[in-house]
Amino acid sequence: MRTLLFALLLVPLALGTAAAQTGNAQAGKTLWEGPATQCRNCHGQNGEGAFGPDLAGRRLTVAQFTHAVRQPWGIMPAFIQSQISDAEIADFLAYFSSLQPVAKPGPWRFEVPQGAPRGQQVGLATIGCLQCHGPTFNGPRQDAGAVGADFSWFTSMVYGHTVAMPKQWQILGETPAIRVRMGNYSQSRIPESLLRELWAFAQDLGFRPGVEGRVTAAAAGTDGVTYTVNVGNIGLPGKGLTAEDLTVNVVVPAGTKVVRTTGANYQGERQDADLKANVAVWRLNRLAPKEHQTYTLTLSRAATANDNVRGVIRWTKPAVKTGPVDQVNIAPAPLTTATQ
Repeated sequence: MRTLLFALLLVPLALGTAAAQTGNAQAGKTLWEGPATQCRNCHGQNGEGAFGPDLAGRRLTVAQFTHAVRQPWGIMPAFIQSQISDAEIADFLAYFSSLQPVAKPGPWRFEVPQGAPRGQQVGLATIGCLQCHGPTFNGPRQDAGAVGADFSWFTSMVYGHTVAMPKQWQILGETPAIRVRMGNYSQSRIPESLLRELWAFAQDLGFRPGVEGRVTAAAAGTDGVTYTVNVGNIGLPGKGLTAEDLTVNVVVPAGTKVVRTTGANYQGERQDADLKANVAVWRLNRLAPKEHQTYTLTLSRAATANDNVRGVIRWTKPAVKTGPVDQVNIAPAPLTTATQ
């Protein structure tokens, strides 16, 4: 039974006990639904429960809920003040207390596939880390590929994530806009033997290079609007993986056409089945750690809030078991005051 896969997160509350509310329910809802936390991947989009227990309508005290976050007694990782402040915990509690309890928890975000290898089973159903990172562990496999990681790196990421992740960013020269979103797992509850099975699964699939892409905000001109596409490999020179045989695919919004582009090896436009859109395409032979490429795309009309200019970078080497082509999304262009 699923309930045997994890210990209860929350202390049962005696019937009729009122929860002390000092937080702001709307602030808690905004934080819960935003990108700063990913708790909903385990606890459900609206706190209805999934892999993790339901939170809606629990009406706990602030002290009980704080204990559940700071010193969880199940397999959930512990979160520190810099990740979720005491005030934010109170806001979460106020939000969940404003909701109605659920009759039964919702479905898991990801079920265990038929015939899943042991490491994938561990990640999805025992530890639950693949409920956030996805069934093929893409993010951690890319983090590992960016620095030539070993098992010691992996254990530090799991047991001391709040220290190890900022250290990784510092080594790579990255300054992410997000806070550290994963907590620290307990070695007494998640033994190293389980991590070895998960690590073997990641190694078998293959590590991924640290390829990233982003589209800048639209810049208006006399003949249309121009977007700049920045593509790079954030990997560590001498250790990180090099991507080869890449294509950079950027969505051309419906109702517009490409006026001009900059950047070598522009391939023209084509329909992209995965993105379900027409895309402008550039080809790139290789992208080694700390190498960057910049492209521009000028479209024939002014930008609108519905354009959602985004894309995907694909490459064939290094090959991975997840498919003949690996890929990462190109972060979409932010809205400007002209398009909001």
